[in-house]
Amino acid sequence: MQATLVIGTGNKKKGRELAELVAPLGLAVKTLADFPPLPPVEETGRTFAANAELKAVGYAKLLNHWVLADDSGLCVDALGGEPGVDSALYAG
Repeated sequence: MQATLVIGTGNKKKGRELAELVAPLGLAVKTLADFPPLPPVEETGRTFAANAELKAVGYAKLLNHWVLADDSGLCVDALGGEPGVDSALYAG
């Protein structure tokens, strides 16, 4: 039986890009878009890595599959590295 890895995003383009990166592993790859709507995982981490871990673990528990997740945002030097993990909130 082929193992399944879920890419922790509903973004089709990001899902395709990450699926291409893990293709050599021979895994079946799905994204969150392949499942019924899920509640969002609360991103309470203070780093991108912490938020990625929260998403991966949270969705893995909901789906009972291995999940690979990421987190990103803008870190602007002129703003002292802000908004960082708060990028989504920064624009209002």
